[in-house]
Formats: sequence, structure tokens, C-alpha cells
Amino acid sequence: MLTTLPSRTLAVLAGAGSAALLAAAFAFQHIGGLAPCALCLWQRWPHAAAVAVLILALLVPNRWILALGALAALATAGIGGFHMGVEYGWWEGLQSCSGGSIAGVSVDDLLNPNAAVAAPVRCDAVPWSLLGLSMAGWNMVISLGLAGLWLLAARRA
Repeated sequence: MLTTLPSRTLAVLAGAGSAALLAAAFAFQHIGGLAPCALCLWQRWPHAAAVAVLILALLVPNRWILALGALAALATAGIGGFHMGVEYGWWEGLQSCSGGSIAGVSVDDLLNPNAAVAAPVRCDAVPWSLLGLSMAGWNMVISLGLAGLWLLAARRA
């Protein structure tokens, strides 16, 4: 079925997929109460870039612009894969998000015993999973599929 869709439709599907993943991340955060770690936040930026690429591709249809969408999807898939490996203990994570960082907390708040300072969110913990994959793992899998859509769209352009 996908092999018969025009380039523009494939690009819209890929960009909409990134928008949906971005919306889901914000929903988990603001509705579900799951605060993101640093790597979670990093995974959002390429999705935002893919949405911007979609808008650009709709205005200026070009295979090289569509290829940028694939690069954005591959970037977030790579970050998601790295994050999943950190969560499952396959390799060490970044010290800033697996070591209980207090980055972003003011000195006054640290010294004030009455200040409500949230505990840092660790990148090496799995706060939610489905079928054995964490959110980072699902981001990786779905983003690889989105990259394939972008590449198919670029090939057809």
C-alpha cells in the first residue's frame, strides 16, 4: 500500500508521525505526570525539526528537503536507541542525567530547606513500558519507520 502513495502523502504521514510522537511525549509529561529526563528532551528536538521539514517540503517540494526529514527521524531514533541502552543497563549513560544532577537548581533553593525542589529525573530508569519496550525504545522503533517513509518520499520526489 505505501509503495503506491505519492511523495507528498508519504511526507505528510512521516511529519504527522513526528508530530504525534511529540504530542504523546507532552501528554505523558503534562497529563500523565511523567517528567522527562535530559535524553527524553533531546529526543523531542528532531521530531520538531521533522515537522518543520514537512512544512518546508510542502512549500518547496524537493527530494533533498525530504532527505532532511529522514535525517531528523534517524537522529531521534539514534538518541532513543542510546537512551534505551542506558535504561536497560547495556552501557553507561551521560553523567549529567544518570548521576542525579542538580543542574538548573539555584543555590538559594539548594540552601533553603523549605524550597520545593523536585528530584532529578534519571535517564537510567524506565518510568513506563509497553510490551517490554520503554518510551525511548518505542521512539526508536517508530522513528526508524518514519525515516523509511521520508526516504521513500524523497525517492519518489
